[in-house]
Amino acid sequence: MMKLKALPDVPRWAVVAAHAVPLLVLPSALWRVALTFGAPVARVDDPTLGLAVYQLGLTALAELLAFLTLGLVRAWGEVFPRWLPFLGGRPVGARGAALAALTGACGLAALTCWFVYVAYAGIGQDSPGTHTEGTLQQGLFYACYLPLLAWAPLLAAVAIAYRRRRLMPTRP
Repeated sequence: MMKLKALPDVPRWAVVAAHAVPLLVLPSALWRVALTFGAPVARVDDPTLGLAVYQLGLTALAELLAFLTLGLVRAWGEVFPRWLPFLGGRPVGARGAALAALTGACGLAALTCWFVYVAYAGIGQDSPGTHTEGTLQQGLFYACYLPLLAWAPLLAAVAIAYRRRRLMPTRP
């Protein structure tokens, strides 16, 4: 069995969930990178430098935010790493970290609901932008983006486990 890094008092399920989040975000990131560099994953009506910067920036931001989920199960989620200016070595505020993670989970859930609604209602299907052409491209798109549906619930679960572990008194 593969050993996942985490603090000793973190439940195993929370460790697995935290490590799964960056992996769930990775397929959509790879799809956007492939699209940006001209792979035939979809048709882009107006490829511009601005669109490429946006897609790569969104990819980097999404992976960074997904990676922060690991902080809820590792030591750097309790004490800032020493290399961070001004914060290095100081304890991470448990309430603030839990609130930020839960707020992020709520935001992700809202975005997920909105995008599912937009896709289901067919809003913007004929608008200019990116279009999948054919079942292969559409299947690849869904295969890359459907894992994102699990991001919000996994983040919420790991954040609640973090909050319980750090803020709730232990019972003898």
